[in-house]
Parts: sequence; structure tokens; C-alpha cells
Amino acid sequence: MVTLLNSTVTTQLSARRRWAALAVLMVPVLLVSVDNTALSFAIPSLSRDLAPTGNQLLWIIDIYPLVLAALLVTMGALGDRIGRRRILLIGGTGFAVVSALAAFAPTAGALIGARALLGFFGAMLMPATLSLIRNIFTDSTERRMAIAVWAAGFSGGAALGPLVGGWLLEHFWWGSVFLIAVPVLVPLLVLGPILLPESRDPDPGPIDPRGILLATAALGFLVYAVKAASEHGSLALVAAAVGVAALVGFVRRMLRTSHPMLDVRLFRNPVFSGALLVNLASVVAIVGFIYFATQHLQLVAGLSPLNAAWLLVPGLVLTVSAGLGAVRAARWLGSRQVIIIGLSFNALGYAVMALFGHTGSLAVVLLAFGAISIGVGLSETISNDLALSAVPEHKAGAAAAASETAYEVGAVLGTAVLGSLLNLAYRNGLQLPAGLSEEASVQAQSTLGGAFEVAEDLAPVPAQALIDSAVASFDAGVTWTAAIGCLLSLAAVLVARRALRAAD
Repeated sequence: MVTLLNSTVTTQLSARRRWAALAVLMVPVLLVSVDNTALSFAIPSLSRDLAPTGNQLLWIIDIYPLVLAALLVTMGALGDRIGRRRILLIGGTGFAVVSALAAFAPTAGALIGARALLGFFGAMLMPATLSLIRNIFTDSTERRMAIAVWAAGFSGGAALGPLVGGWLLEHFWWGSVFLIAVPVLVPLLVLGPILLPESRDPDPGPIDPRGILLATAALGFLVYAVKAASEHGSLALVAAAVGVAALVGFVRRMLRTSHPMLDVRLFRNPVFSGALLVNLASVVAIVGFIYFATQHLQLVAGLSPLNAAWLLVPGLVLTVSAGLGAVRAARWLGSRQVIIIGLSFNALGYAVMALFGHTGSLAVVLLAFGAISIGVGLSETISNDLALSAVPEHKAGAAAAASETAYEVGAVLGTAVLGSLLNLAYRNGLQLPAGLSEEASVQAQSTLGGAFEVAEDLAPVPAQALIDSAVASFDAGVTWTAAIGCLLSLAAVLVARRALRAAD
């Protein structure tokens, strides 16, 4: 039996091989998702060893998803041309090599560079996984369940990241968070050529260097503008202007060319566009929450990395369970209603933190994280399925790249927007003890971890005063940040209600 996959004739895979192929594809999905959040738990130890500034610390976290987001459309188009399995294996090899280099980075600048390269190779991994799933699972029911597993792996991996990071940091140094990628990728590199069918666009057209440059510039500059807005207003405006200009140029070029690397006409479909916005909003919710929850659990509550990570395990279970349950729930309630419920859970979680986060209660943090975990599990699964099913089969690569771009932009915004707002509130509320050197003052104002480091070198009375002020400022910042997160989630509910009317 043969079937037409993106106009490429391939042998229909047996059911056993289809699900085995999915298991192999989950390796890069889990790895990239874990890598987005595992580093959060390494912030305190990394800060001690590399002494990054507050801006460098945000870059260490943000540069990976920023580069990834900037290149996803390009790599998705490249996979359509040279083969999605091929680019997946190239990306896996490069990711493993650079992960080993990142583990031994001697300076904050070197780690930022390594994280940028990880973003480059990570961009090869992600569009390929989703577009291969679209082509392997041709039955719509099977495909929705496969996407549910994929989405559960993505959102579950975001919650699993702190547990992996916590365990590694309990036993090894911060570089182990990167080094773990090497053995994890072995199954992909060994079994991928055996189990994964190759697929590509048979008529992709020539490589478009100008389109690649415009797409990369648009995404890169726009995301950087958001990240820099809280500290460098004028620079952020310039970056935003460049990004908008590049985006306009990219859209115009894609509309004129006969073989566009991304068919921007897909965005005229409200279900497709709405699904991407839901995707982005959900990732902002969970990544932004994990950014400050990991610091709160370790520095404010005083838990070890591993103990703090174990407290987030129930959230991981809820995310995976909600993701798998979303398929059945969509049959009963409809896709749009499941997404609205999921986004409402996100808003509820942030509302709990906004109202009660200032108490510093662990129960409040865990309750809020549980609500957000359920919300992300529900909304991510259905939004990704809607994004793929809303477009023709031969557009699977473009749809997958767009969906992954929304995910990674959301990961950037989760730390860039919510993280930057938290850092700004922290700096403004911090009261420094008298007599601190300029260097110590800058370090204490940069991050909560920096304040704890400075306090270790002070006499007991000023040290305690600095810690008390830092903790109070951090918790106050969390309250305001959570309130903004709640409003963003409610706005996403309104968008979903309007844009996804045709989804059911």
C-alpha cells in the first residue's frame, strides 16, 4: 500500500513502526523542552562560578530560545528541501557536540555563545519532529493522539526540566545540565535512520537567501526588542523598528515568490492563527512561572535544587495527564472549549500568585503551578493539532515551523517579559545596606542570587538586612509579575473565543 506524503510516494508504515518512530521523535522534543527550563535551577550555582551580570544572566537563558525562534522558519524550509529526517539527524549531532562544549564554558560570555549555537542546532530539530508526525500519522484520530503525546512531551518536558536539573545539580556541577544531552541523543542518532521515513517537498523551489535573512532578522530583532525594553528603551525601539521592517519585507517577498519558504497566506485562516497565539500564550505562562518559581524555592524557601525540583513533580504529572486527556475532552466539549478551559487555568494560577504570592507560602506556589500545568497540558495539545489540521497536508512543514516558532517565541517572552519585569521590580524595591562597594551594589541589584552572594561577605546584621530586603523585593516583584501574567492569560481567552469559532 502506498500513500502520498507531501507529494512523495512512501510505503505506509505499520502501526508498530509508526509508534516506534514517535518514540524516537520524542527524544529531541523532550531534550529541547527540558533544556528550556532545566537551566533555571542552575542559576544560583552558575552565578557563583561565572559571576554574570543581571543582563548576562538573562542572555544565558534567553539566547537559546531567541536564536531557535529566529531560525525555525528557515530550518523548516530547509528541511522541506533537503529532507526532514536528514536535518533532524544533523541537528541532533550538532546539539550533542555543542552541549559538551557548553558544559565546560569558562566564562559567562562563552556560555552565551554556546547557548546560541545550541539554538542554531535546536532549530533543526523541532520543525522536523512535528512535520514528520504529520506525515507518519495519516489517520486523523491517530494523528491527534500522536500530537497529544508530542505536546505532552513538550509541556511535560518544561516541567521535567527542573527535576532533571535539580537532580544533576545535587550530584554534579552546573555544566552537567548541558552534558546530559549527549547520551540522551544517542537513541535518535542510532534509531532515527532505521525507524524514521524520509520526507521532503518534491517541488520546493530554490533556496531563498534574501528570504532567510529577512525571516531571521524579523524574529531576532522583534524578540530582542521585547527583551531589552525594560532596560534599554531607545535600543529596544530601534530593534523593534528593524524587526518590523524586516517582517514587512519578508511578507511581501513571500507573497510575490512562486515557492515561498513560508506560505504567509496560511495566516488568513483564523483557526491556524488563533492556534498559534494560544500556543504562544501557554508557553509564556509556564516558562515565565518556572523562571521565578525555581529561584523562590531555592533562595527564598531555602530548599536544595533536588528537593525544590521534587516539589514540581506533581505539576509534571498534571501537565502530561491533561495533555493526554485533552483528546477525549475535545470529543465531548469541542476543541475551542478545551482550549478556553486550559487558558482559564493559566489565568487562575497567576491569579493565585498575584493575590497570595507575597506570603511566601510553598502551598501557594505549588497550587498556582498545578493550575498552570493543567492549563498548558490542555491548551498546548489541542492548539498544535489545530495548527496542523487547519492547513493542507503538503503545507505540514510550514505549519510545523510556524507552530514551533510560536512555542519558542513564547519561551523567550516568558523570561524576557515576565523575567525582565520581575528583575525591574526587584531592583526598584531593594534597599542596600550602607557601605557597600559599587561592584557589590551592582551584583546585589542584578539578581536575587547576587544579593545572597554579597550577603555572605558582610557582617551578620547588614547581611540579614540585605537578605530580608532582597526577599521582600523579589516577592513583591512576583506579585506584580503574576498579575500581568493573569491579564495576558485572560486576553488569550478572549482571542481563543473569537478566532477559534470555526474549530469545532
